[in-house]
Amino acid sequence: MFGISFSELLLVGLVALLVLGPERLPGAARTAGLWIGRLRRSFNAIKQEVEREIGADEIRRQLHNEHILSLEEEARKIFSPLQEEVLNRDASAAEPDPQPIELQPEPQPQPAVANTPEKPRLSLEKQPKPLVTAVPVAQPASPSDSSLPPRAP
Repeated sequence: MFGISFSELLLVGLVALLVLGPERLPGAARTAGLWIGRLRRSFNAIKQEVEREIGADEIRRQLHNEHILSLEEEARKIFSPLQEEVLNRDASAAEPDPQPIELQPEPQPQPAVANTPEKPRLSLEKQPKPLVTAVPVAQPASPSDSSLPPRAP
């Protein structure tokens, strides 16, 4: 795991025997083993949690992609009849009508009294143009104009 060889472990054991002595060495080895076991379990738990999260993210991503694909498929189902209708409408608009419809003007009602003068009707083409007159605009006086009285400081 860390690249420790058997000779290095033997050296560490020999130093521990000299420092701790033969009475305390078995208890110290047991305590060190417990701590190493706890560290391994916590590292494995963290590793599994990270793998689960990565897997969950991947599953979420796949579900999201599948949801988007299903929405696109539904949209195609909805819009395909509309597209066909638009294409049919465009094709029918390109074909000329077989019989053009002629509009005939409606008859104007005759006035009850024949001697009353008719008011002239204005069409959109013969409306009078509005009169526009130009109004002169006074220019503001420049600060260096000599006709103005001097300004107070």
